[in-house]
Amino acid sequence: MAEKKLVEQITPMEEDFAQWYTDIVKKAELVDYTSVKGCLAIRPYGYAIWELIQRQMDDRFKALGHENVCMPMFIPESLLDKEKDHVEGFAPECAWVTMGGEEQLAERLCVRPTSETLFCDHYSRVIQSYRDLPKLYNQWVSVVRWEKTTRPFLRTREFLWQEGHTAHETAEEAMAETEQMLKVYASFCREVLNMPVIEGQKTEKERFAGAVSTYTIEAMMHDGKALQSGTSHYFGDGFAKAFDVKFADRNGGLSYVHQTSWGVSTRLIGGIIMTHGDDSGLVLPPKVAPIQVVVIPIASHKPGVLDKARELTERLRKVVRARIDETDNSPGWKFAQYEMKGVPIRLEVGPRDLENDQCVLVRRDSGEKTVCPLGGIENTVAAMLDDIGQSIYDKALENMERRTYDCASVEDINACRAGKGDGFIRAMWCGDRACEEKLKEECGISSRCIPFAQDRIGEKCACCGRPADKLVIWGVAY
Repeated sequence: MAEKKLVEQITPMEEDFAQWYTDIVKKAELVDYTSVKGCLAIRPYGYAIWELIQRQMDDRFKALGHENVCMPMFIPESLLDKEKDHVEGFAPECAWVTMGGEEQLAERLCVRPTSETLFCDHYSRVIQSYRDLPKLYNQWVSVVRWEKTTRPFLRTREFLWQEGHTAHETAEEAMAETEQMLKVYASFCREVLNMPVIEGQKTEKERFAGAVSTYTIEAMMHDGKALQSGTSHYFGDGFAKAFDVKFADRNGGLSYVHQTSWGVSTRLIGGIIMTHGDDSGLVLPPKVAPIQVVVIPIASHKPGVLDKARELTERLRKVVRARIDETDNSPGWKFAQYEMKGVPIRLEVGPRDLENDQCVLVRRDSGEKTVCPLGGIENTVAAMLDDIGQSIYDKALENMERRTYDCASVEDINACRAGKGDGFIRAMWCGDRACEEKLKEECGISSRCIPFAQDRIGEKCACCGRPADKLVIWGVAY
């Protein structure tokens, strides 16, 4: 007989994936809804995950010479209007402030959807010479985009993110920065979040408004849908010309700076849920788990049990994020609670364990139970956390590889999707935007990226049959 599930209140993902996701974000206490439609309260446990993402990513940025700054929340309409493509791209999502106190403002203020214009305005004031370059800035802030359809972490009207903005002396330096930061995101997702990603370039249709080129990392969720998990943009000198960001160059003349921007957001938390979670709740990557090990005393009223549990917790706190649960809830309730919250390891210790100088370790990812001696428990736990990280990465990679399909025509794509469901479609593309739009209309998929790792799977465009030399990853995206 199968073991009874410890958590019954989560909708199975195979039954209703969207409801499964909503159940987890609510019942794992990551967020709560608020009185403002589309805006969420990120609860302590959810915010602790974001803090761990922020801290470790920020360390990587600083190691490359980036400095944190903070720009204003408001953008004057005249400033936003300076870059035509940029303002057109964001106009439908802008929120506007028209009153200050009881007075009508002389000029509308946009609540920042992104901060390119603010950084350009600042650069125009502080960059005079090539000696002032490069400017390697980043900020951790919230932004507002007036989305019509929202879902926790994935698409909300206000969300947290980081946005890097850099200015460089040459196009080559700016391009190198753009590519470097995409690699930072890719390695972070793989090494810290244990999420496999595909690196590539966006098509012209999908690139960021005002960018010369946009690069992306695309991850696959449990259900085969894609999640754009980070982007890096090369702007050339387009913004610099619009905002007159010039500097005295090495030849005694005036030149425009070359710029980049790059960002990730709290949608990474949504990515963690949909990449690793299961029908019992969260499965957290160990490096961003607020609690890496929870210590559960069994029969804590028995002599010595609680003291030993506390001692083990203090030992473990020197090497991992450990917590003891001394509440009077039953062990079964505690097991279900921490399973729901995705705590990577549960350590159980009871009277029999005291007699044998041992404890029981239970892995969240597999449910495997291991009896371990208390001597050297710190090293045992650290090694197990590393193994859990690798194990959930391998599982996610297997899902991505299993649900990636090669298709040669519209008919192939539709047959594949009808028979196998969502996934990544690898298909050749001639580069014509009309073909890209036709595939979206007739097959229900969008271009996710032109992967850096190109692999010819034919000579003809899957849409029109003309010669094609670009392999593109297509799919349905969140």
